[in-house]
Amino acid sequence: MNHLTSKLLGLLYILPLVFAVPASQTPLSVGILDPYPDKPKITFREDGSFKITVLSDLHFGENPWDDWGPEQDRKSLVLLRRVFREEQPDYVVINGDLVTGENTFKHNATLLIDQIIGPINEAGMPFSSIHGNHDNQRNISHMQEIQRELKVAKRTYTRAAPKGIGGEGGEGNYWVPIYKCTDDRIPVLILWFFDSRGGESLGENSRPVEDWVHPSVAKWIRSEVKAMKDAWGSMENVGALGFVHIPPFLVRSLQANLNSTVSPGLNADHMGDGSSQREGKDQAFWHALTTFIPNLQALVSGHDHGNEWCARERKKGVVFCFAKHSGHGGYGKPDWGFGVRNVVFEQFDTTSTFKTWIRMEDGEKKAILNIDAAFDP
Repeated sequence: MNHLTSKLLGLLYILPLVFAVPASQTPLSVGILDPYPDKPKITFREDGSFKITVLSDLHFGENPWDDWGPEQDRKSLVLLRRVFREEQPDYVVINGDLVTGENTFKHNATLLIDQIIGPINEAGMPFSSIHGNHDNQRNISHMQEIQRELKVAKRTYTRAAPKGIGGEGGEGNYWVPIYKCTDDRIPVLILWFFDSRGGESLGENSRPVEDWVHPSVAKWIRSEVKAMKDAWGSMENVGALGFVHIPPFLVRSLQANLNSTVSPGLNADHMGDGSSQREGKDQAFWHALTTFIPNLQALVSGHDHGNEWCARERKKGVVFCFAKHSGHGGYGKPDWGFGVRNVVFEQFDTTSTFKTWIRMEDGEKKAILNIDAAFDP
């Protein structure tokens, strides 16, 4: 082999890593395990910490024909700007029900995404979205919201699942790697995002959409974790955090035996109200989530506006947390208030402990928890 041939072969080896296809089309099987080759790596701070601020149930776009609805959205934007300014998160998660799709106008529904993303764009923070039952309605769909977000936000890491994964109305299944530093090949944290669907199909002849994570996601989880292990080897030091809008059916039993001392926070909403979710429908997802994802620290849900607690599911040992109703739209009661959930990892430790709390609109911190192996309500 002459020198020129050797150089050409070497160039062919590195070309897939340099000239990568778009994230949504990147096949993990060819050895490119970073699904965002065209975006900056998200990293921990130099002091070893990483803060995630979780928004949930913003419910923009209600009553666009009068003054009440737009005023609620204005209040929500004030909350977002204040939280971002004072919390300075490293990453933002929007945990479903961005828009009340059955209540807004169809002709400009996607422009509500521009409003929601505005404060995040202003702050220049990386973020991701998942979508809820109100984001699938006759005037809006999950895919429309994903496409709009990708168009108006440079720092979004939201992406659509591969074709055939997620079922009807459930396109938002993906994961985001978080690294210790930009030079690292292997992340220290994986953020997993799952689409629980729900609501109705788009259009005038809309029909109900199943409100649980589709069984195809279970197979996808197994294949993605296998690809990670094939590329990275041991995942012993790689933590994971999951997000889904509608709580899995099997965590409903936690509420009946909740210890408010160990699991502080508002507990005013009966889990499952207003949902057609039936027992066993998301069992394949729950099994894959709790069996195959290494070092899963917690699963965070929204949907129930009056809940903001964390508890450990005993059978699988997974911590389940509610986010906090963040938007002034959507149902609620005056004493419930509005806020966000913060999750903080420290000392680059993503596999054994994290801190979390609810931060209210006025800056109050409540339901403060150190989640570790001893957390056992």
